[in-house]
Amino acid sequence: MKTQAKALQRRLVLPEGTEPRTIPAARKLVDEGIAREVTLLGPVATIEAKAKELGVSLAGIKVVEPATSPLLSAYADEYFELRKAKGISQEDAKAKIQDVLFWGSMMVRRGDADAMVAGADNSTANVLTAAFQIIKTAPGVKSASSCFVMELQDKKWGQDGMMIFSDCAIIPDPNAEQLAEIALASAQSFRSFIGGEPQVAMLSFSTKGSASHADADKVIEAVKLIKTRDPALKVDGELQADAALVDSVAKKKAPGSEVAGKANVLIFPDLGAGNIGYKLVQRLANANAYGPFIQGMAKPVSDLSRGCSVDDIVNTCAVILCQAK
Repeated sequence: MKTQAKALQRRLVLPEGTEPRTIPAARKLVDEGIAREVTLLGPVATIEAKAKELGVSLAGIKVVEPATSPLLSAYADEYFELRKAKGISQEDAKAKIQDVLFWGSMMVRRGDADAMVAGADNSTANVLTAAFQIIKTAPGVKSASSCFVMELQDKKWGQDGMMIFSDCAIIPDPNAEQLAEIALASAQSFRSFIGGEPQVAMLSFSTKGSASHADADKVIEAVKLIKTRDPALKVDGELQADAALVDSVAKKKAPGSEVAGKANVLIFPDLGAGNIGYKLVQRLANANAYGPFIQGMAKPVSDLSRGCSVDDIVNTCAVILCQAK
């Protein structure tokens, strides 16, 4: 993914410019050539002082202070147009757009940056609020979701040990329509982040009618919607996890399925299952879990864990820049 990002040479904005892990991450991104341009947002003097304290050079890194930027009026006007139906005033729009998360989102919306990564110093809710208000979801998508790129040590799983798990961070109890959107977005995430052909398993506690329950029916309905919208996509469900992943089990529980036994994209029926599932795999299988990456947005944006390391930020940036194709 770093190799892909280097080849793409896209522009990245990191709104949390004063955050002490973000500054060295920006340095690494520039030095390794992962992004063509990296912008830090925040008070210039504060960022410069923090960089000096950390012993990090800002050479080749753009530093933008929204309050003094010549783009302030244009950004404020565009944000006002986006939110005036909600009752916002011009004055409030000008004040709000100076929030670094909102400014970074506007940079991406207007094409002044290709992707945004934040969350080291902000909650997921704050990052998503700015992104939803300004970048918005992709055409035809009602609900954004998230995915994790899972890298397992045992290469027999997924595609050479790489898989997509979704949704593990955003939608608590998706309905059939939302599950279908999650699956379609996750298939695209697989193509963007990992490459190759997605094989999507819609997970449940039931396999092909082995149990009767409204929760299983929701998954079955989602599969029907997916096949209507993307007939070429390899997708199947409802499938239990073992049927989705283990060929010998698949042959017994879901004979004839083109996905069962070889899934590389797992769609969980709700947030509880997804969040628990990825963390179990991460800890018990000693897997690397990259993300969560927000999917279904009009342009690339990603959230970070507030416990992230410098390398976590760099890796997340490399992955999200691969979405900016």
